Amino acid sequence: MSETSWSALENRNEFISRHVGPSEAETTAMLVTVGERSLDTLIAGTVPSQILSKKGLDIGEAMPEAAMLAKARAYASQNALYKSFIGTGYYGNFTPTVVLRNVLENPGWYTAYTPYQAEIAQGRLEALLNFQTMLMDLTAMPVANASLLDEGTAAAEAMTLTHSVTKLKDANKILVADDCHPQTIEVLSRRAEPLGIEVVVTPFEKFSFDDKTFACLVQYPGTDGRVADFAAITEKAHAAKSQIIVATDLLALTLLKAPGEWGADVVVGNSQRFGVPMGFGGPHAGFMTTKDDFKRSLPGRLVGVSVDAENRPAMRLALQTREQHIRREKATSNICTAQVLLAVMASMYAVYHGPLGLKRIALRTHRLASAFAAGAKKLGLKATQENFFDTVTINVGAAQSKVMQAAMKAKFNLRAIGTDRISLSFDETSTREDVEQLWKCFTEAASAPSALDFDSISAAAVTALPSTLERRSSYLTHPVFNSHHSETEMLRYMARLQAKDLSLTHSMIPLGSCTMKLNATSEMIPVTWPEFNQLHPFVPADQAKGSLALIRELEGMLCEITGFDAVSLQPNAGSAGEYAGLLAIRDYHLSRGDKHRNICLIPSSAHGTNPASAVMAGMRVVVVKSDEGGNVDVSDLRARAAEHKDSLAALMITYPSTHGVFEETITDICKIIHDNGGQVYMDGANFNALVGLSRPGEFGPDVMHLNLHKTFCIPHGGGGPGVGPIGVREHLKAFLPGHSLASAMGLRSKGATAVASAPYGSASILPISWAYITMMGRTGLKRATEIAILNANYIAARLAPHYPVLYKGKNGRVAHECIIDCRGLKDAGIEVEDIAKRLIDYGFHAPTMSWPVPGTLMIEPTESESKAELDRFCDAMIAIREEVSDVASGKLDKENNPLKRAPHTMFEVTSDKWDRPYSRERAAFPLPWVKERKFWPAVARINNAYGDRHFVCSCLPLEAYGE
Repeated sequence: MSETSWSALENRNEFISRHVGPSEAETTAMLVTVGERSLDTLIAGTVPSQILSKKGLDIGEAMPEAAMLAKARAYASQNALYKSFIGTGYYGNFTPTVVLRNVLENPGWYTAYTPYQAEIAQGRLEALLNFQTMLMDLTAMPVANASLLDEGTAAAEAMTLTHSVTKLKDANKILVADDCHPQTIEVLSRRAEPLGIEVVVTPFEKFSFDDKTFACLVQYPGTDGRVADFAAITEKAHAAKSQIIVATDLLALTLLKAPGEWGADVVVGNSQRFGVPMGFGGPHAGFMTTKDDFKRSLPGRLVGVSVDAENRPAMRLALQTREQHIRREKATSNICTAQVLLAVMASMYAVYHGPLGLKRIALRTHRLASAFAAGAKKLGLKATQENFFDTVTINVGAAQSKVMQAAMKAKFNLRAIGTDRISLSFDETSTREDVEQLWKCFTEAASAPSALDFDSISAAAVTALPSTLERRSSYLTHPVFNSHHSETEMLRYMARLQAKDLSLTHSMIPLGSCTMKLNATSEMIPVTWPEFNQLHPFVPADQAKGSLALIRELEGMLCEITGFDAVSLQPNAGSAGEYAGLLAIRDYHLSRGDKHRNICLIPSSAHGTNPASAVMAGMRVVVVKSDEGGNVDVSDLRARAAEHKDSLAALMITYPSTHGVFEETITDICKIIHDNGGQVYMDGANFNALVGLSRPGEFGPDVMHLNLHKTFCIPHGGGGPGVGPIGVREHLKAFLPGHSLASAMGLRSKGATAVASAPYGSASILPISWAYITMMGRTGLKRATEIAILNANYIAARLAPHYPVLYKGKNGRVAHECIIDCRGLKDAGIEVEDIAKRLIDYGFHAPTMSWPVPGTLMIEPTESESKAELDRFCDAMIAIREEVSDVASGKLDKENNPLKRAPHTMFEVTSDKWDRPYSRERAAFPLPWVKERKFWPAVARINNAYGDRHFVCSCLPLEAYGE
């Protein structure tokens, strides 16, 4: 046996080779196919030399998995888990362990992609339909979407929705009740300012409607706990042709009269307390329900029911053309995602507990709050509100600081309001022992301290819910919410849904621009540690020392990787990052007195969220042409920049380009914009092609957002969660998002600057990206990028003889993705959708279809896929091309062929009836290896047109699923 040095044994880190798919031997073989001698020559011929960084990354070498987990555990141990009664929309709860283990910790759920190919996404679509049904039932509204980013942004989206549909001429004012959650008011105010909307914050009793007031927003229950009757306000609003938006609490609505029953037009909130940890702020599934009139203006995604080709019920994303970002600069929202994984968890919480279980939790929570209030009254203290659900506010006068100190000593976090009040929010995790301890804390303010007996006080306590607002209507009556209350049944239900969904556990998901790479198990482990996921977002900073230290380290890593001077991790989606980056540019111009700079140049090939984000940031979009190679037309850019020199605010550019190539002129493009007084915003959706090779902060852009849910390994979760932080150069540092409730955490707190409800957005999943960078180190990150580029060029090389590769760089190379042109196949009667659906029969999710060019497929393999998996995918694509040739030659029927009839379900293939001129085997097992790893689609091709004509967005009767 040969000798090996101890240092070689001790320092070996295998994580890089675990994350990067191709082995050294496979890499060599792939380079031969591509026609390159080495990775170095491939990169030199692909990435423009002028953008290559002159120095390596200063982030240290890779750390082994065990060492990373030990370091993460050390960070976690620095957090202090006090019991939080802070409320403000964030509450402790118990995630059912069957949901924790089988959804949140299950890659079958968290690695799935957005359900654009609905035939292989029926599981999460059903879970989202349950979510929508739950929302519609509890709020008594007819339409719900499949979730938004958080409560604050949901309220802001409701504001822009009502503003877009108002019939009042030139109306630009919204009234906001001063007892809304403070972070909601801040996020809404930030959104309103660039749009010229006036936000008037006042007690709702003082609402005065005029012909400029298009909407009002109230909180039900209020942030201080009050449960108010808004019937009169609703009547006044409607009489003035204004809409009423209600921010509410789902658990409270199991006991309180639903907003839809007293006239609400839009209802928003956060589903966090339905089994989703507080997570220091997120991710959580915000929600919105509306009147039926607004369904085509509703932002975000919406799941609907249709039928498949065999006339069986099937779910899919409904009214897809109404997805806001598709409208580009005419959009009223840039949201193009949802918090799917968290919405699934919330819906499963409702399925598991059912209506009776939820009501029991709500009654217990209310009973504890009522008992506490009754005890406080015996101490000579009184709740400021007579009617409340879970939140009690006590006026303690000058004793506020003493009570807060006593509570802190008992390891309770309470909420101070003003200088004389203290608010406490009870939740599912609260206990009678908590109430007894809290009474002791409040004796500091009591005029007559005395011993209190919980049993007698609780027995005597009366409900604090107003009888006029008591809920009398039923909810969650569908069998799905009344059938799975044992763990056995719940486990089987979730397993049935999971089996209907294709995820990374089955095969590569080759969607261009979406980077569906490995989400390593070690990266996911810290997410469920209580020290990270049980923190309230507004705890004192010294209780979050570990989380803040990890966040600071991650910020430093991202600064180093991107070359920018500062990073904000607050934006909780890529769309939110775009918006925050453009706001930083806008605020910078305003600080210099350049109020007139409002033109944003955007290439015609840009993501649809780009123009929508620009409009939301108060800018006017001017489109720049693309040339024949798919690049920005530099001559047109120069002309547009000069034309708008005096009013130019920014250019938004995706790099590498949306067409999957490195534009050679990027530094010239940046210079043109700077010479004309503008700033360069770089969309970092394709940053996976740059990490370790190039630092955007060095070659021209002023601000860039990153998709941590792509490049830095946060899983897609079936369509969310996401994190979209922004990096900025020094002159924009002062304009990063702040938060009025987080000055102690190092964020600026003056003015309305927050773009998300929580100071650090989706903080509980930030350890994933931190772990990835830590375990890859500077060498691993660079290697990942090189292999991502190799894998894309390998696929392009293998498919080029069969499909035209639409765009290439100057040396015939693509970046990290490639676009193959399927438009020529129309001569055989085959559409790109036919190829996408046929791929399902081979066990693959389709690449990005018909974007950015109609009739094409954009393929991104990422660095995590092995040569064997790439070859399987290429073999499938080549076999499909041969099937197209058989159609063209007449060997296969023009209409009744495997492509037009794809995908093929087990139901169809095993049916006694088979009326097709091709064999069952060809339908289901088109290549030999498919038999060994067959993934059966749950439904046949879905009829989207039928679903739009017969719009249904809630659960069908149970028998419909079995027909």
